[in-house]
Amino acid sequence: MSRKTKISVALATYNEEDTIGPCLEAVKDLAGEIVIVDGTSADKTREIASRYGAKIIITNNPPVFHINKQKALEACRNEWILQLDADERVSQELAAEIKRVIEMDDRQIEDYQQSLPDRKLFLKHQELLIKRDGQIGTVSSEFCGFFIPRLNYFLGKFLWYGGVYPDGVIRLVKKGKAYFPCKSVHEQIVIRGRAGWLQNSLYHFNDMTFKDYLLRNSKYINLIVGELKERRLEKNLVSLADYCLVKPIWWFLLTQVRHKGILDGFQGVVFSFFSALRFPRAYWRFLKSKS
Repeated sequence: MSRKTKISVALATYNEEDTIGPCLEAVKDLAGEIVIVDGTSADKTREIASRYGAKIIITNNPPVFHINKQKALEACRNEWILQLDADERVSQELAAEIKRVIEMDDRQIEDYQQSLPDRKLFLKHQELLIKRDGQIGTVSSEFCGFFIPRLNYFLGKFLWYGGVYPDGVIRLVKKGKAYFPCKSVHEQIVIRGRAGWLQNSLYHFNDMTFKDYLLRNSKYINLIVGELKERRLEKNLVSLADYCLVKPIWWFLLTQVRHKGILDGFQGVVFSFFSALRFPRAYWRFLKSKS
């Protein structure tokens, strides 16, 4: 069996005709199979995917997109699965690293983890994820999943600072050792084993235009509004000051000064500014909502 046939590439799609082609083009020499669960796209997503020999499963498009991601994982046949979004690109360096790592035993992987140039940065980021999401993986000696650092594209360049990088996402997993809880759009995939890291980045082209960013940001703000409702936050001067002054100022200074977002230039400043604005914008929508 060749190295190529040990890897399945899994995607959940919905109206991705502008992005699915470049995504699959980047993995065509890596994937032993490509599995796509499509939420009944109305564009040419399935037609384009079929050109790459993808196995396509057509279903509905649930609000929690991870439901279809889980279906894609379950449909894969190979030992290792690379789970991607259509707006992501695998570089040649990352593809080569994936091929090397899946051929290692657990002891070799442990040695490889110790040799990663950005190991300290990755582990620091992982600690933040654990604080936010809870325990990641188990104490098992078997490596069953790998974080991949993700480079996010914003207004013409990739962002390296401001707390945006490494934006670690578990994307390479062993079949049967990972699943999505399918309860939230922001949940982390769960792995039954040990989590490691890869060094090379996954390119993320989610915000090709400023309009794209504003649309995605608006959806995220609606999620924050929902969280405020669940918490039954009191609508008073204290919460007003917190969400309209304290939180946005704190976030902007945190990302620009402590996390050196200013080093990303104009794009870094704009990203931090609008990220900080999510707090007063969410609070304003919360004030106008019925709760």
